[in-house]
Amino acid sequence: MLKPDNDLLHRFLFEQSDIRGEIVSLQDSYQTVLANHKQFAPLLSPAINTLLGEFLSAAALLSATLKFDGIITLQAKPKTPGPLELIMADCTRHNNLRAVARLNEHRAPASVEQCGFRALLEGGFLVITIDPAKGERYQSVIAIEHDSLSDCLNTYFQQSEQLPTRIWLAADGKRTSGLLLQALPLQLQSSEQRSELWQHLTLLADTLKGDEQLALGHEEQLHRLFHQETLQLFEPTAQQFCCSCSRTRTANMLMSLGKEEVDAILKEQANIEISCEFCHYVYQFSAAQATQLFIDTPPTLH
Repeated sequence: MLKPDNDLLHRFLFEQSDIRGEIVSLQDSYQTVLANHKQFAPLLSPAINTLLGEFLSAAALLSATLKFDGIITLQAKPKTPGPLELIMADCTRHNNLRAVARLNEHRAPASVEQCGFRALLEGGFLVITIDPAKGERYQSVIAIEHDSLSDCLNTYFQQSEQLPTRIWLAADGKRTSGLLLQALPLQLQSSEQRSELWQHLTLLADTLKGDEQLALGHEEQLHRLFHQETLQLFEPTAQQFCCSCSRTRTANMLMSLGKEEVDAILKEQANIEISCEFCHYVYQFSAAQATQLFIDTPPTLH
């Protein structure tokens, strides 16, 4: 058995057809995200770790479908805040990943049943945001009415006017993996031929088990599923954790609070310290530096 791939995404095509795919496995980047979070309550920890992994894999897969430079973000929160207040992950066109979960320690779950995807995000929404480097931001809002992130995403694709797309996700706190199949605009097949092959391939992919996704290398997974098909597997692209925070962004955030609010903070403390919730890097501004922000020309957001 081949070793599982680490922080790699492979694209592939089914030859002589109008169907493509992607497969991703994350380990080091996933562990960096988990290391940046505090230890959760024992009941909640496995559930949140799994969710963070699935959100990371989904963000990587969806980002790879973009044909332009930009960032794709997946964010979900319940209608009424509970143990989980918000979870999100994003990925850039350059394969930079990050994720965060905001928890309320005073609303610890009473049972394992309260730690499921739907229970943690009850009545809430999943928001997919595509933010191109050039052009307008686009958002899609999906009601959370299923028991998994992959089911929510699959329903979204089913109901949208986009090309047929399916996603399979798995995570276990150590590794996370995802598989995506997507129909392409008709070129090599008739609509009936593509539809027939699509049904066949998705039925095969539905047999893939989560532990197989996490334990097997990409080529072995694809061979087990689609050994009767002819695949063209492209060179992999590396995925990595990378936070987009910066002192400039943090300064802009302070300026958005307004001078009165910043002055009020400085009356209570000598310096202002702001920690990035994704990577926990701490940006410190002395009283003089914070005051100077409102005198200088506002910094440019990069």
